[in-house]
Amino acid sequence: MRRVAPAVLVFAIAAGACTPSKLAYGKVRSALVDAGLSDANAACMAERMTDRLTLGQLQRLQSLQAPKRGLSDYVLTVRRLGDAELLGVTTSAAALCATGFAPEKK
Repeated sequence: MRRVAPAVLVFAIAAGACTPSKLAYGKVRSALVDAGLSDANAACMAERMTDRLTLGQLQRLQSLQAPKRGLSDYVLTVRRLGDAELLGVTTSAAALCATGFAPEKK
């Protein structure tokens, strides 16, 4: 049996570190800013949401664009999408980020 070359092993580890959620962070953060959230809240929420939602759910969030608005208005807009998991993750991320309890906010 052949031994795996060290370069192949390093590549496999690096590819595992680049999960879809990590790649989606920038897009989700931008979508949240486009939806009217502040940069700080968008960054905090994107960190939490990309780890907890599917790529399909994250794509649905990209459609929500509006002028500046608060977190509560954003959560109400997400509620209209009719996805309970999406609403739950968004609500918890908004609450934790707004209160400062999210580790990403510190």
